[in-house]
Amino acid sequence: MFERAGPVVAGDPLMALEQAQAPLRVIVFPGGANLPLWVADERGFFSRNGVSVRVTPTPNSVALVQSLAERTQDIALSAFDNIVAYQEGQGEVALDAPPDFFAFMGYTRGTLRLVVNPEVKGYADLRGKTLAVDAKATGYSLVLQKLLQLGGLGEGDYTLASVGGTATRARQLMENRFAGTMLTTPLELAPEAKGYRRLANAIDVLGPYQTIVGMARRSWATENRGRLHGFIRASVAAIDWLFEPQNRAEAVSIYRRNLPDLPPATAEKHVEALIGEHEGFVRGGCLDAEGLRTVLSVRSEFGRPRKRLEEPARYVDESYYRGALAR
Repeated sequence: MFERAGPVVAGDPLMALEQAQAPLRVIVFPGGANLPLWVADERGFFSRNGVSVRVTPTPNSVALVQSLAERTQDIALSAFDNIVAYQEGQGEVALDAPPDFFAFMGYTRGTLRLVVNPEVKGYADLRGKTLAVDAKATGYSLVLQKLLQLGGLGEGDYTLASVGGTATRARQLMENRFAGTMLTTPLELAPEAKGYRRLANAIDVLGPYQTIVGMARRSWATENRGRLHGFIRASVAAIDWLFEPQNRAEAVSIYRRNLPDLPPATAEKHVEALIGEHEGFVRGGCLDAEGLRTVLSVRSEFGRPRKRLEEPARYVDESYYRGALAR
């Protein structure tokens, strides 16, 4: 997928050399949040920036993180919390070697919803029930635990079950396999249309929250600076293109070409939900400083072994982002 290499920028031998290499290997969770990748491919932003991309879907965060650690993937689009968790030794699984993960740009903020079965009217109705997560120790599981705590439930009042990525959890929620789960936009729309209830919107309760970021290994980025610059420039161009109102109809068409089972009206709702003022894609591909701090605050409380985490800069290197856009 996305394996078309485009024209090289004239007079740039480094770019020419890097473009001759294999496509960038990018691992993602399936779903509509990959719209900027689809746009960057179809609109030629990748090719104009001298990169080609091979996208691989992941079944869960463990497989995603392991693929980066084992060097079978170059870049991941993943929750910022996954970077922090594994860098701090709080991940779902142990890795064979100490990781050197970092975030180089932002994709989405907010968009986290606690969606529950229709009969659940409040947090008290979740007592004794099973809720689904991707991984118990990482990602949005910690947001779920914080919301349940604020709703009056302790750790022993419910059970967490590791089910897999968000698309899998959305489908199984509608099969009534568990009482609720955290879903990210736009995957909450189908359950809600069938009567499943949004019990909480995380951003309304916790404030700004950084969700998806561009993630890579520091060692890989050092050796592939030009290729990473090209990927960042293409991604930012695609995100900013999505925010232009005159591009909305084409954006919906691109969305449907990649998710062909969706009716036009549904695809339009998905795209609208992803391009919001306060949630969804972040114009310019910026990282949300307040959202990063919220991630650290929640992880400081629920991560194990417990650590006090206060410095987002430990998990971020924006020099690649600045270098890409300065070019």
